[in-house]
Amino acid sequence: MRAVRRTRNLSRRLLAANAVSCVRRSSTAATTTTIKPLTSILIANRGEIALRVGRTASEYGIRTTTLYTDPDAHSQHALSSPYAINLGEPSAYLDGDRIIQIAKEQGCQGIHPGYGFLSENPTFARKCTEAGLTFIGPPSSAIEAMGSKSESKNIMNAAGVPCIPGYHGSNQDPEHLKNEAAKIGYPVLLKAVKGGGGKGMRIVNSPEEFYDQLASAKSEARNSFGDEVMLVEKYITTPRHIEVQVFADKHGNCVALGERDCSIQRRHQKILEESPAPHLKEEIRQDIWEKARAAALAVGYEGAGTVEFIFDNDTGEFFFMEMNTRLQVEHPVTEMVTGEDLVRWQLIVAEGGRLPLTQEQIEQRIKERGAAIEARIYAENPDMNFIPDSGRLIHLRTPRPTDTVRIDAGFVAGDEVSSHYDPMIAKLIVQGPTREAAIQKLRAALEEYEVAGPITNIEFLKRCCTSPDFVAGKVETGYIQKHPELFAREPWAPEVYAQAALGLALQEIQSARSDPFSAPPVTAVGFGTGYQQREFNLVEIPADGKGDDTSTSVKVRQTAPFRFDITVGDKEYRDVTSTLDSSNNLSSFYPHTRLSTTFIRDEDRLTLFQQGKQYRLQVAMPKWAEKALGIKDVTNSVLAPMPCKILRVEVAEGDAVKKDQPLVVIESMKMETVIRSPHDGVIAKVVHKKGDLCKAGTALVEFVEEEK
Repeated sequence: MRAVRRTRNLSRRLLAANAVSCVRRSSTAATTTTIKPLTSILIANRGEIALRVGRTASEYGIRTTTLYTDPDAHSQHALSSPYAINLGEPSAYLDGDRIIQIAKEQGCQGIHPGYGFLSENPTFARKCTEAGLTFIGPPSSAIEAMGSKSESKNIMNAAGVPCIPGYHGSNQDPEHLKNEAAKIGYPVLLKAVKGGGGKGMRIVNSPEEFYDQLASAKSEARNSFGDEVMLVEKYITTPRHIEVQVFADKHGNCVALGERDCSIQRRHQKILEESPAPHLKEEIRQDIWEKARAAALAVGYEGAGTVEFIFDNDTGEFFFMEMNTRLQVEHPVTEMVTGEDLVRWQLIVAEGGRLPLTQEQIEQRIKERGAAIEARIYAENPDMNFIPDSGRLIHLRTPRPTDTVRIDAGFVAGDEVSSHYDPMIAKLIVQGPTREAAIQKLRAALEEYEVAGPITNIEFLKRCCTSPDFVAGKVETGYIQKHPELFAREPWAPEVYAQAALGLALQEIQSARSDPFSAPPVTAVGFGTGYQQREFNLVEIPADGKGDDTSTSVKVRQTAPFRFDITVGDKEYRDVTSTLDSSNNLSSFYPHTRLSTTFIRDEDRLTLFQQGKQYRLQVAMPKWAEKALGIKDVTNSVLAPMPCKILRVEVAEGDAVKKDQPLVVIESMKMETVIRSPHDGVIAKVVHKKGDLCKAGTALVEFVEEEK
C-alpha cells in the first residue's frame, strides 16, 4: 500500500481548494466547514490498530498518545509512543470518561477509537464532542441509529435499501419469538440487537432447539453487550457476506470504495476477506454500491463506515444486514485495491476536509489495481472448534513485506498473547493483478509465516486458500462446515522425525561443548560427549487432542563432526550432514535431498517448520525413566483448554454423565465455550465454581477413577 504522499500544509491547501463531485446528501447538508488541523490525538484502542493509526498520524506530524492496561504493559502499542498512559485493569479500555479526561490532560485535540471497544459507542462519541474533542468517527446520532439492528432496518426500509425478512419488535417473550420464527420459516437466525463480531448469534434449524439456542444467544449477548434483546431473521442457506466500504465528509460527499467478500468465517467471525467479490455481476456490484451509499446518506454519515449485506447465492438477491460505524479490521484489503490510506482519509474528514477522490476516480483505481486478500492470523485451535489460545510467542518469523505483501501486527517474538483480549496476532494482506495471482501470493506468504508458542490457525488458512472451491470462487458463509477436508491430517514423512532428533542431538552436543560439566537429558542413551548413539522418543502433538500418543523411536549415531546415521522405525539414512545455527536454522543433507528446517524447542516440546508446513512434537520420557521417577499416568480430569473464567457449572458431584454432555461453560477472549464430557462416567469432584478464574491446564472436573 502506498499512502497519500503529500506534505501536511500542501494537503490542506489542495483539499480546501478542491470541490469534489461525489454522491451528494440532501440540500440541507453542510456546504462550508472550517478546516481544524489536528496536531495531537489520543488512540483509544490497543494492538495492531493502535500501531496502524499511530503510523499514519506520525507520518503527517500528528503527535499520538497511546493507552495500555496492566496485561498490555509490555505490548508493542504501549511502546510505540513516548506518550503512553497506563489505565490499569484489563477492562479499563471501556472507561470512556477516564479516557476523555486523559485526552484533555495530555493536550489532545481528538480521539481515534480504532475498532472495537468504544468505537461504536454513541455516548462516548457525544461526550467527546461535549468535551471539545474531535471524535475521529461518525456523529453520535449516526452511531446510535445504526447501533440498533432493529432501528437500522427501519431506517433502511424507509431509504429503499432491501432488508432480510424478520422480526425486529420489542416483544421478547420466548414463546412470541418462537411464533415469529415459525412465521418466517426455519432455519432462522437469532441475533442480539446490540450485537457485533458474531457474538450473541445462533442458527436455529428446527422448533425443537429454539429455546435452547435462544437462551445461549441471550447469555452471550448479556456477557458481551449488557443487553439480551434479540431479533429473529430468515437464515439464508447459501449466503455470502458482502460488505461495502463507504466514506462521507462534512461537505455532503459520499463514496463507495469497492466491496469486500468476507464469506469465509468461523463462529460468525471472518478469517479471510477479499476484494473485489468473486463472480459478482457488474450490475449487481453497482447496485450494491449505490445501496450502501444510500444507507450512509440516510443517517447523515461522516467518516469511514462499512455497510454489510447478505447475498443469496441461489437467487442473486442481497439484503442489508447491518452497518459498522467505524473502520473495519479488514480495511487494508480496500487500501490495497484503491492505493489509499483510509486512516488518512479519517483524519482529513475529522479536520473538515473534502474526500480526496471522486467515485469515478475510485472505480478507475480498482480496475487498475486488481485484487487483494487478507488472512487473519489468530492464536486459536481450528481442530477444537477454533477455541482461542494464549501464551508467549516463543518464535515469530514473517514473510518479507513488499509493495504487494503487507503485515499489520501488534506482536513481535517474545510478546504475550493475553487471554483478556481478542487473540488476533496479525493480518496478512496481499495484492495481485488478478484474484488467482493474489491467492498464489497469499499461499506463498503463509508458507513463510512461522509462529511457535500458542497454537495458531496458519495451517488451516493454508488449506483454505488452496481448497479447490475457494480457488474457484465458490464461497459462502457455511464454507468451513461444508468442507471437512480443511481439517484433514496428513501423515508425516520420516524426515520430520529425523530432523527433530537431529536438532535435539546437535543442541545436546553444543551444550556439552560449551559446558564440560553438563550432562545429556534422560531422554538420551549413551552418556558422554564422544561419538555415540542417542535415542529420542518423539510423539506427535495432535491438534484436536485425540491422536495416538504412541512414540516414534529415532536413533541418531554420530560418525564424524556434523555427520550422522539416523534410523526412524525401519527407515535408515546414512551419512547425513547436519548443522544447527544460532537462528534455529537446521540444515541437513540427506542422500536423496536437502532439508532446511526451523527448529524451536520449548522444554520438552518441539516446533518444526519445514517445506512450508508446521510440525509439533513432544519429547517422550522413556518408560524406564518414568518408573524410576515414580510418574503416574494421566488422571481422569477435564482440563481448562485455555485461561478462562467459569460462567456456569452444569453438573454436580455424583452425577452420572454421558459422552459429549456439557460439564462447564467457560469464557475466554470474550468467547463462550462449552466443555463437554470426553466419555461416560461419574463426577467425582467439581473443582471450580461460577466466577472462578482458571489457568490453562487447570482441572475443571474430575471423574471417578476407572477400575483397571
